[in-house]
Amino acid sequence: MNKASKPTDFEAALKELEGIVEQLENGDLPLERALELFERGVRLSRECQKRLEEAERKVEILIKNARGEYEAQPFEEPPEEEAPRL
Repeated sequence: MNKASKPTDFEAALKELEGIVEQLENGDLPLERALELFERGVRLSRECQKRLEEAERKVEILIKNARGEYEAQPFEEPPEEEAPRL
């Protein structure tokens, strides 16, 4: 696959993004290559965010109510557990 091409799915985009982050974290890339990877990473991040938002909308549409009918409800993330106090 061409590095500038669009990944076919969310998982492929996320995997490529993780690889870019790993390369950038190593810090031994020439500046121009690092900038290219950074730009690609930003595009992949936006693409992944867009796909997550689309998935949330689909979940919202497919939730059933108590009568067994589907009704739209906003997607809510579960509350994070509070960290224990020391």
